[in-house]
Formats: sequence, structure tokens, C-alpha cells
Amino acid sequence: MIPFVDLRAQYLSIKSEVDAAIQGILDSCQFTLGSEVAAFEEEFAAYSGSIHGIGVNNGTSALHLALLAAGVGPGDEVITTPFTFVASVAAIHYTGAKTVFVDIDPVTYTMDPAGIEAAITPQTKAILPVHLYGQPADMAPIMAIARKHGLVVIEDACQAHGAEYDGKRAGSLADMGCFSFYPGKNLGAYGEGGMVTTANPEFARTIRMLRDWGAEKKYHHVLKGYNMRLEGLQGAVLRVKLRHLDAWTEARRTAADRYGSLLAGSGIAAPHARPNVRHVYHIYAIRTANRAQLQEALNARGVQTGIHYPFPVHLLPAYADLGYREGDFPHAEQAAAEQLSLPMYPELPAQSQEQVIATLREIYPQMNPAPAPAARVTEKA
Repeated sequence: MIPFVDLRAQYLSIKSEVDAAIQGILDSCQFTLGSEVAAFEEEFAAYSGSIHGIGVNNGTSALHLALLAAGVGPGDEVITTPFTFVASVAAIHYTGAKTVFVDIDPVTYTMDPAGIEAAITPQTKAILPVHLYGQPADMAPIMAIARKHGLVVIEDACQAHGAEYDGKRAGSLADMGCFSFYPGKNLGAYGEGGMVTTANPEFARTIRMLRDWGAEKKYHHVLKGYNMRLEGLQGAVLRVKLRHLDAWTEARRTAADRYGSLLAGSGIAAPHARPNVRHVYHIYAIRTANRAQLQEALNARGVQTGIHYPFPVHLLPAYADLGYREGDFPHAEQAAAEQLSLPMYPELPAQSQEQVIATLREIYPQMNPAPAPAARVTEKA
């Protein structure tokens, strides 16, 4: 079986460094925040081209606290994309604000800037573009629109560690950037973790308080806050892994180039990277109207795949109250029905990639052309 991702392979490649870092936490007993978290915050902020890094317990909390720091709350609206993991929208919901969607660009699958201004109302407070699969959204026009209308921009960079747009790193492209360190991410913790990066000292100060019960110092609670602190063990592990991130990223980019070459002439759409970006390929998603057949056939032949994401958020029952309907965002709906993610991780052997594509090219011509299934999920009776 060729796995979709192999976290053990990565651990074994840095085992001695990770084991020593974990032992250091056990020796110091700095289990929550502490010196390793503080050092990682500084190092990751610098890596991302930003000034401040605030470690939190997961990527959803990063989004939530960034929105709160921007002043988003009940009665406000936040513009984002429906083609994303549900956490992007959940974080907006947590603030009491309303989510307003704009469709995606059909080639890159990131927010289409052309749809933003029509979605702006007097209640709009922020724009939340998603750097999907490791490719930054088209940030120059997004930032121009935001500045024109006095809006805060928060990058959902949870899949884009080290990605670049016009030579600048994700996390430094807007007012704030939000990252997840979920284990399967390009920079993954051994558990949960997240971070907000920003050049704005007031945003940073507010988020630091919000993550730790609203306290500026112990027992001095300035804000109504949360328990969203990053654990010391995760900070220590992430410091080790950050030192290897660029090498792992280049391995992903090499693997993506190899996939692209192997797929040439197959009739299957490969991912498209803008010429002004450094795509970091958290996900390598091909596109086909025969997705269900293809996934089943690949799995039967020992190739694991994934789907990111089978339903656009506006068609999920949990967010039916937003009032959107099927057909409102056709590009997002079609992408949700057609994308299939191939194995992708830095240690993926070239011969495994060759086997994946050879298998795909063998079975794909035998598939019966079929329209893409509807991208709707309904509640079970």
C-alpha cells in the first residue's frame, strides 16, 4: 500500500533531535508556554517574514483570536471562500459575526478577488482569504480592495507554511496570518498547535491576553479570555522541525514537478501554480469528473488517496442558516465534486509516485465518462 501520508517516516529521519527536545521539556517541566514556546514564536515569526508570533492550541483558535483582535463581533460580516476546511467558517461563527462567501478562481481554487467588492456591505469588517493546498490567494488585489474599504485582512495560512507570494512569505502578506500545526501539516506538531503572526503590536498584545484567560500578567485579567495556550512539548518539537522545513518543502515541490511530468497527456487536470508564488504543496489534488470510480480503483490497487473537500461549506447542514443554495458558487461546487488528492509528503519515494501514476494511467481510460456528483450533503434521517 502506498500511503497518503507517512508521519512515521518523517519522525525516524529526525528521531534523535526530537527525542532530545522532548526530554528537555520533561527535565524543565515547562509544560505550558515556557521558554521553548517563546523561542519557537520568535523563530517562526522571523521565518514567516513577520515580527510577532503568538502560539495557541490549534489553527482554529488562531483564526478565532485573530478575528477578535481585529474587533470582529456580533453584527459584523467577514468575507471568505466556501471551498475550505470548515474551521475557516467556524472561527467566524465563534465571534458572533456572519460569514459572507465569494466564489473561487476555477484554476487555483483560492478566493476570486473579482467577487469581493460586490460582497462588501456596511457591516463588512474583515476579509479572510484561504491559502488553499499550499498556494497563496491572490493577495495584491485582495489587499487593494481591503485598503480601499478600510477592512482588516487575515490570512488563513493553515496549509501554507513557507509559501510565498511576490517574494513575501505567507503570514506577512496581510494584517495577520494564521497557521495550524496539526500533525499532517507541512510543519506539524506531535499533537495540536497553532500560531498568529502579525507586525501589529496591538494585535499581538490582544491575542497574547486572549489565549491566556485575558490576563496581561498572572491574575490580572484585562479581557474576557480563553484557555488556548500552546504546550511546551509542541513548541520544542516544532523548533526542531522548523529547521528542516525548507528542505521538506523543496522535496514536496520536487514531488509535485514529478507528478506533473508523469501526468502529462493523461487527460487528468494537474494543479496549477501561479507564476508569482512558491506553492508548498500541502495537498496535491488532481481533478476528474470520475472521482468516485477513480478513488475506488486506486484504493483497490494499493494507492491511498484523499478528498479535500467533498462539500463546499455553504452546502453543509451546519451552515444552512447562512441562506445559501446549490448553484450560488458554481466553481466551488464543481471543485468539491471533482478533486482527488494523491499521496504527498516529503519522504515520498520517486518510485512510489511512478507507481501511482502508472496505475492511474492504466485504469483511467477504462472509466465510463460520468457527470460529477452533486456537491451536497444532507442530514441522515
